[in-house]
Amino acid sequence: MAKFGIGQAVRRVEDQRFLLGQGRYVDDISLPGQCYGVTVLSPHAHARIKRVDVAKAKAAPGVLCVLTGADAAAEHLGSFTAHLMPEDFGAPKGHRTFQPVLNAERVRFVGDRVAFVVAESLVQARDAAELVEVEYEPLPAVVNLEDAAKDGAPKVWDDCPQGNIGFRLMFGNKDATDAAFAKAKHVVRLRIENNRLSPVAMEPRVAVGDYNAADDSYTLYTASQNPHGGRMEMSHVFHVPENQIRVVSPDVGGGFGLKGGPFPDDALVLWAARRLRRPVKWVATRSESMLTDHFGREMVYYGELALDDHGKILALRARCLFQLGAYFVGAALAAGAFSLRFIPGAYDIQTLHIMSQGLFSNTSQAGPYRGAGRPEAAYFMERLIEHAAREIGVDPAEIRRRNLIPPSKLPYATPTLWNYDSGEFARLMDRCIELSDFKGFAARKKASEKNGKLRGRAVSYYIEFGGIFNERMDLRFNPDGTLNVLAGTHSHGQGHATVFAQLVHERVGVPFESIRYVQGDTAQVPIGRGTYGARSATVGGNALLKACEAIIEKGKRMAAALMEADAADIEFKDGAFRVVGTDKAVTIVDVAKAAYAPMGPLTEKFGVGLEATGSYSASPPSHPNGAHVCELEVDPETGAVTLDRYFVVDDLGRVLNPMIVRGQIQGGVVQGIGQALLEHQVYDRQSGQLLSGSFMDYGMPRADTMPNVESELEEVTCKTNPLGVKGIGESGTIGAPPTVINALIDALKPLGVDHIDMPATPLRVWETIKQAKANGGAARTA
Repeated sequence: MAKFGIGQAVRRVEDQRFLLGQGRYVDDISLPGQCYGVTVLSPHAHARIKRVDVAKAKAAPGVLCVLTGADAAAEHLGSFTAHLMPEDFGAPKGHRTFQPVLNAERVRFVGDRVAFVVAESLVQARDAAELVEVEYEPLPAVVNLEDAAKDGAPKVWDDCPQGNIGFRLMFGNKDATDAAFAKAKHVVRLRIENNRLSPVAMEPRVAVGDYNAADDSYTLYTASQNPHGGRMEMSHVFHVPENQIRVVSPDVGGGFGLKGGPFPDDALVLWAARRLRRPVKWVATRSESMLTDHFGREMVYYGELALDDHGKILALRARCLFQLGAYFVGAALAAGAFSLRFIPGAYDIQTLHIMSQGLFSNTSQAGPYRGAGRPEAAYFMERLIEHAAREIGVDPAEIRRRNLIPPSKLPYATPTLWNYDSGEFARLMDRCIELSDFKGFAARKKASEKNGKLRGRAVSYYIEFGGIFNERMDLRFNPDGTLNVLAGTHSHGQGHATVFAQLVHERVGVPFESIRYVQGDTAQVPIGRGTYGARSATVGGNALLKACEAIIEKGKRMAAALMEADAADIEFKDGAFRVVGTDKAVTIVDVAKAAYAPMGPLTEKFGVGLEATGSYSASPPSHPNGAHVCELEVDPETGAVTLDRYFVVDDLGRVLNPMIVRGQIQGGVVQGIGQALLEHQVYDRQSGQLLSGSFMDYGMPRADTMPNVESELEEVTCKTNPLGVKGIGESGTIGAPPTVINALIDALKPLGVDHIDMPATPLRVWETIKQAKANGGAARTA
C-alpha cells in the first residue's frame, strides 16, 4: 500500500493520454449539426453605438443568424457582474457594473463585444463578421492607470459617483503610523509598478453550446476551472433553473484563473444554439484572447518604510492603485483585496496604514491570474525591504532575518486580518541561502567579471494563503467493487486524479488502480467550487478525507451485519474489517459488492450501495510560505539577463506527492520569471489600442529562458486542517518576480542603479545601464 500512499512520488495517471495525444479538450468535441460562431469586436476604446446594420452579414453565404445587443435586450438576457463587492464585507460601497452578453449602446474597450455571427463553417462566419456595419461615435478614453486616478480624467462610467473609482479599501491606523514615522531613524520610499499580464493559457478560451428543445435544457462544453460556478451564472443569464443547464469541462489546457468564471462568449453559444436548434462552437484566436481575456497584476504602489537604527521595521505606509479595466466583474475584487492584505507578508509589522483604489479604464476587465494579489503584494514588500536594506546599509538577508515573524509569536494575527498558524520563516530562508551556496558567490562574481558580465543575487520571502470557501467530495462504490471519486474540485494540470487516488488508497485500502476520478461535469458531480486559490489539497483533500472516514464508518456497520458481530467490535485496517480478537474479516471491497446484491438482509437493512459524502470549509485557510534565491548574469553590452541559478525552499505542510508539488513550484517560477523579464500587455496611452496583441509583441518565457530550479520541501504541518496540508499551486509565481528583480538590481548596483521596473527586457536593462553611465553612476527608471 505504501507504494501508492500519500507522501509518495506516484507518477501522474493522467499523463499517459496526454503523451499519446488522446486528451479530450473542448475543441476536440464536434456535435452532429454543429455550426460556428465569430464575435464582432469594437475597434474603439470608448464609443457610443449609433447603428448596427447586419443585413449584408445575414445575406452572406452559409450564415445562419446574426445576433446583436438589441436582440439580447429584447430577449431580456442577463449580464455579468462582480461576485463580491467591497460593501459585502463592510468596506465602503463600490461601483457595480454589468457587462452585457452583447453591447447595444456603448463600448468601453477595444475588443468589447458588439455582434455574434453564426454560419455553417468557421470561414463563412469570419467572412460574414467583416460585413457587419457598425456606426460609432468615439468618446474620450482613459487607459493609463495613473491617468485614470486624476481629477478630470475621462469617465468610463457616467454614473460612477467618484470619477473612475470602482472601490476603496483601507487597513491600519493612520495616527499610530504617522507617530511611528515621526520617531523613525530611517524612512525609505519607493514607487513600485506591477506590469499588466495576459494569462495566455496554452489552450485559448473555447465553448460549444447545445440546446435540447424537447426538455428546454442547455449543455455548455467549456474550458472551465469551475463548472458549477459556470452553471450558476448561465442560469442567471437565461433566467432558468440550474437543473436545466449542464456544464461539461473536459481536459483544460491551462487555467491560471482565466477560466475560473464564464465570459459572454459562453452565453453566446448557448443563446445561438437555442435560436438555431443546433450546436454552436466558438474558439478564440490568440489575438482575440489578448483583446478579450481578463488581465492580471497591473498595479502601482507608493510605499514607505519607517525603521529604527537596527533595521527593525517600525511602520509601513502604502497607497495603491489597482487597475479594474472597463468592467468590475467576476472575482476582480479578490485580487484587489489580496494585493493589499498581503502587503505585510511574513514580517512582524503591526503598525501600518495602507489604502487602495480600484480604478476603471478603457481596457479589458481585470480578473484573477495565478496568485491573484499575492504576487503583487510580495513584489511590493520584497522590493521595498530590499531597497531599505541598501539605503541604510544592512545586509538584505539580515534585514529580513530581523523582521521575519519568529515561531514564538505564532499563531500570529496580522493587522490585515490574517492569522498565520504555523511557520519557521527565518529557518527556511537560511536553509535556502545555504542550499544556494551564498558563500561561493564571490568567486562566481569574479569569474563573471572576467567574462565582461555583471553578476547579482537575491533572497526573498513570501507568504500567501491556500484554500477558500467550502467543498464537497463524494465516494461511490460500483457493484464490482471499484470506486469512483466524484470531485467538486477541477484538475487542469494539477494531478488530482493521482493525488486524490493516493489519499483514498491509503485511507480506504482500495487498490490504487481500481479508483476512478470523475470531475468537470455538473450532471455527474453533485456540487463543487472548482479549483483556484491553491484550494484543492486544503479544502478538497480534507473533504475527501471526511468522505473516507464516512464510508469506512458506514461499511463498518455493514461488515458487522455480514459477520454477525456487533459494530463496536469491528476494527478497520489495511482495507479490511475485522472482528477484534477473532480471525473473522471481510474486505471493504467485498462489503461494497454485498451492498449491491439484488436481495437479502443487508440491502433491506442499509439500502442498496455503499457511498459517502465529505465536506470541509477552509476557515481559516492555510498559509504556505517559503524562500527563493536567484543568481543571474547581465551582459552590459546588450542588456541580456541570464538566470544562472535558482533555488526554492517551500513550507507547504504535509506533502501529498512531492513530484507533483515540485512540478507546480517550477511552473509557478516560470510564470513569475515571465513577468519579471518578458511579459507586458501594453496599450497606446492615447488611442487605447492594444500594442501587444500577439506573440510577435508579447514576450513569453521559453525553455532557454529558464534555469534549473532546485526545490526543497519542508513539512511544517498546518495546524488548522486534519491533513496538515498547505496549498502550493501558486507559490512559485509569488516568490519569483521580486527575487529576480532584486538580483538584477544587485548586479547593476556597481553602476549606481537602485531601481528598475518589470519587465526587465534587454532593451530596458540596456537603457538603464546607458543612463547610469551618462549620469556618472546613478540611475533610476520609471
